[in-house]
Amino acid sequence: MSLSTPSSNLFHPERAIALAHETFDIEANAVLGLKSRVGDSFAQVVQALLQTTGRVVVMGIGKSGHIGRKIAATLASTGTPALFVHPAEASHGDLGMIKPTDVVLAISNSGESSELTVILPVLKRLGATLVAMTGRPQSSLARYADLLLDCSVEKEACPLNLAPTASTTAQLALGDALAVALLDARGFKAEDFARSHPGGALGRKLLTLVEDVMRVGDDVPRVGLDAGLGQLMREMSAKGLGATAIVDADQQVLGIFTDGDLRRLVEKGTDLRQVRAAEVMHTSPRRIGRRALAAEAVALMEQNSITSVLVVDEMGRLCGALNTNDLMRAKVI
Repeated sequence: MSLSTPSSNLFHPERAIALAHETFDIEANAVLGLKSRVGDSFAQVVQALLQTTGRVVVMGIGKSGHIGRKIAATLASTGTPALFVHPAEASHGDLGMIKPTDVVLAISNSGESSELTVILPVLKRLGATLVAMTGRPQSSLARYADLLLDCSVEKEACPLNLAPTASTTAQLALGDALAVALLDARGFKAEDFARSHPGGALGRKLLTLVEDVMRVGDDVPRVGLDAGLGQLMREMSAKGLGATAIVDADQQVLGIFTDGDLRRLVEKGTDLRQVRAAEVMHTSPRRIGRRALAAEAVALMEQNSITSVLVVDEMGRLCGALNTNDLMRAKVI
């Protein structure tokens, strides 16, 4: 039977499901097994990464290389400058990217990957701190290293115990543990994460200010205290906010009138010809500062079951307005 054309007779749904369950158990045990080996050496690695004035250079070959790329990306996005350097390319010039002030995190389950071991003496002469993440604490990589992270596993999830499965899961989990410990030690906050992810949803929520998305100038509905119902309705209709602010001569917000208020007046049978803004406005409208996060405006609207909010400056003067449509266009919600 050709390897390129496997027989469907070998497929048994029950066995596939059983193997999946076994894989989950083996890999879960591999990760849990790390707990007993994460101690002083782990803390020393975290301290070395914190204290370096250079970058974290992650290296690995094969499947460990794929894991290394992810670890480098996670470190970089959580406040630790990091990059991935391919060991084979390092032998052909890319070692020039590594400086004595850097920390090299070398990943190899066997600790004997030739592409890595051949450059270990050069790394040592360079003076960079070498951290080994390996499943064999007695390997060549471990002997060269200044610090060691033991990520050994009892067995791979592969039925042949050959394909890197549980071992790469353990490497990935250990890399995530490093990143989490480092971001905590750095006091890394959600706002910091957003700054390195400006194109993502979190970045928009945490970096977008109310003043970035609010309506300003003539687009903000406003009338004075003596405005009649006709003027109130024209302002709401023209500005499309479903409400209008009532302000004094200094633009201080005195109240708000909404289309919901209009419906309630009609239902009561109120003589609308004599209505003035001062008589029908709500005197305690919800408002938000222009420098507040747009996400705070979303929360304010949700908490009060409203669809628009007035924006005021540091002196409490009306300077803008926004509704849920404005926030949706800005992709804040």
